[in-house]
Amino acid sequence: MRSVITGTGIGIPKNLVPNEALTPLMDTTDEWIRTRSGIEQRYYADPGQGSAELGSIAAESALQSAGLPKEDIDAVIFATMTPDYLFPGNGPVLQERMKLPEIPTFDIRQQCSGFLYGLDLADSLIQSRKYRNILLIGAEVHTPFMPWENGWDTTIGLSTRAITAEEREINTRYRDRLVLFGDGAGAVVVQARDDGQSGFLSSRLFTNGSNIEALYVKGVGFRQRPYVDGKQLEDRDSIPRMEGREVFKQAVSRMPQAVRQVCADRGVTPADLDILLIHQANLRIVEAVAKQLALPPEKVPHNIERYANTTAGTLPILYHECLSDGRIQPGMLVCFTALGSGLHWGAVLYRV
Repeated sequence: MRSVITGTGIGIPKNLVPNEALTPLMDTTDEWIRTRSGIEQRYYADPGQGSAELGSIAAESALQSAGLPKEDIDAVIFATMTPDYLFPGNGPVLQERMKLPEIPTFDIRQQCSGFLYGLDLADSLIQSRKYRNILLIGAEVHTPFMPWENGWDTTIGLSTRAITAEEREINTRYRDRLVLFGDGAGAVVVQARDDGQSGFLSSRLFTNGSNIEALYVKGVGFRQRPYVDGKQLEDRDSIPRMEGREVFKQAVSRMPQAVRQVCADRGVTPADLDILLIHQANLRIVEAVAKQLALPPEKVPHNIERYANTTAGTLPILYHECLSDGRIQPGMLVCFTALGSGLHWGAVLYRV
């Protein structure tokens, strides 16, 4: 029995935000953003629009693509680091929004590696023969993480007010993160199939918590009393902290290693891959991983220039687009890889 992706879908908010829309908010330029990240634009959710809503849009589309009625879904896996509520997770929120049966929902949070971990979990649940039809979603709404009380409303046309010098200074302090993220969701349907060659071939997942502070949120955690207070907010401990050089170094070494391992598991090499889908954190990382594996640009698609980093949403959005425009065809050998906060990383090998 094989686990096969039979449907895909995406959920993208309507507010397109080009780099130029960020320049009044902080000391940055379109050239500065493109040079460092490859990003040209991103999409921001409306106020009140959470990751569960974007995830449900993607999930409805994936079900339609698979030709599967929602009554036949056996389980849901929702990967996100930006759920609608602190608790519960997005699983039950999605279940109610979509009026799914009273099926189990799994909420996982491996950040940028969330969808990758979700693929492995979906395959494992199907191989256990407990479930046959699984709905997997990766979705994020990042904008509430950022200090957008300092002008975020102007980026999506809710206000035309002038940004104060103090607001601009605060935003500039965090510009290395503010320019990187977008909001969006992707979903896939994974089903059990008893014939054919399509399906998951190998998976390798890893975690190393020795350098958590390379990419983490210091505040709003339960080792603190209380878990959130005025001082944390004043110190902006709710905003992600990132050591960009360390994350880059880890990404360009760990991801190629994982790709080589899943290929070796099946007696192939990275050169045998038709498509490598890399988590879209930064175009420079994507290019460096491709170089490490000696893969030409046509085998390593990217869309970070249009969506920015949507964390758990990047891989399913990219896979959906490559299927839709024909870059991925039946029979192709595809590898997914990602690295994110934790650090969590790995790779999944899949035959379309």
